[in-house]
Amino acid sequence: MIDNSSALPAAFFPPSGPPAFTRADFGPDFHWGAAAAAYQTEGAWQLQGKGPSIWDDFTRRKGAVRRGEHGRVATDFYHRHATDLDLAQAMGLTDFRFSAAWPRVLPAGTGAVNRRGLDFYDRLVDACLERDLRPWLTVYHWDLPSALQAQGGWANRSVVGWLADYAQVLARRLGDRVQHWMVLNEPMVFVGAGHLLGVHAPGRRHLGAFLAAAHHATLAQAEGGRALRAALPATARIGTTFSCSYLTPHRPGNARDEAATRRADALLNRFFVEPALGLGYPVAELPALRWLLERYHKPGDDQRLVFDFDFWGIQNYTREVVKFSPWLPLQWATLVPAKQRGVPHTDMGWEVYPESIYQMLKQYSAYSNAPQLLITESGSAFPDVKIGGGVPDAQRRAYLQAALGQVLRAQREGIDVAGYFAWTLTDNFEWAEGYGPRFGLVHVDYETQARTVKDSGLWYRDFLRGAPAGAPAATALRQAAGGAAD
Repeated sequence: MIDNSSALPAAFFPPSGPPAFTRADFGPDFHWGAAAAAYQTEGAWQLQGKGPSIWDDFTRRKGAVRRGEHGRVATDFYHRHATDLDLAQAMGLTDFRFSAAWPRVLPAGTGAVNRRGLDFYDRLVDACLERDLRPWLTVYHWDLPSALQAQGGWANRSVVGWLADYAQVLARRLGDRVQHWMVLNEPMVFVGAGHLLGVHAPGRRHLGAFLAAAHHATLAQAEGGRALRAALPATARIGTTFSCSYLTPHRPGNARDEAATRRADALLNRFFVEPALGLGYPVAELPALRWLLERYHKPGDDQRLVFDFDFWGIQNYTREVVKFSPWLPLQWATLVPAKQRGVPHTDMGWEVYPESIYQMLKQYSAYSNAPQLLITESGSAFPDVKIGGGVPDAQRRAYLQAALGQVLRAQREGIDVAGYFAWTLTDNFEWAEGYGPRFGLVHVDYETQARTVKDSGLWYRDFLRGAPAGAPAATALRQAAGGAAD
């Protein structure tokens, strides 16, 4: 294995042996999970009536994805979900987060339901429950049906109703068994990377399209919540998820960098949160948002943007360092890459900075009417190489342990954080980066689809089950994956 651990500060790696905390320290009701997404894992892209998505289209563009890779097979979760859920159960997880593929359920985006597609999620939910895994369902994780993109997609205000109708289709079929729902996954990423930067589907680079999509996604976030509330039992819990990064100025004390950091925070961390709370968009920090209000905001939208979520999913991987830039409209700021700063970083180029989790939990909990918080994504991508029957990944194990320590730190300060979902259960298709970066607790050989539990997954299993590191059950877990025979 290529071990880059020497590139990381010694303090990042916990001492050998058990951590200074146990599972019990988080409380008996804490949710221990892993997260996944439909396009990144399912494959079966044209099977049993599924329609195409914007990611099916985007991956056909030359140069859009590294090495020209795509999610048509991915990790074949559609056919192998039982094996992957067996691994989640053997690892000691209590919860599993997944998304439904909109074009698998509604191939045209609206109208006729594809019963065979909906049946798959019916079986998936039952498979989770059979293994004592609480299912957490994300309604939208970036795979808009191509038929809706042809009508403007997220830049078309009609998407608010399309999303709400789709949410109710899922709720009516699965709501008797799924208690935890998330409306959107990281809206700032899919509207920003997809409509302003052009590096994700649908691949647009247009400020107007971005502002329209952003407003419509904020509306859909709330309308989707209301649609779920109307269709689900009163006991269901409804949330949504936000991407976020702890932001610091490149030159502390420099007025322009400090102001740029505040603008970046308004765009990256506050844009979708504050309207849901009834605080409106952060126009004071981002005056350009007035254009959004003038062009896309309609009477009554302020009220429609508000929804009382039961929880927020906080999704954090790193911090970002911000400096003033005269070349980037809207926020007049740019992020200084970790490589340029000479700090330890992952295969995604993200700084290794687990404390960002604590800082973002602290920031979001500071809102007077904030709901309960959970970490619904957290993880790291490092080089993984199989050696014999295993995958030694000390860096990922260390990151996982450090991240949990930051969650417990927040808990001990009185922050209501109720769960941690590792990203991700298995290696998978990492969007525009293809299959290069590996985030999984379980290694996937993409040629054979063989699963091998990594050392980080074994450590997580030992931590969750209270077993000593290297206990015999670790061998059983590898054998369950089929990795020991590879």
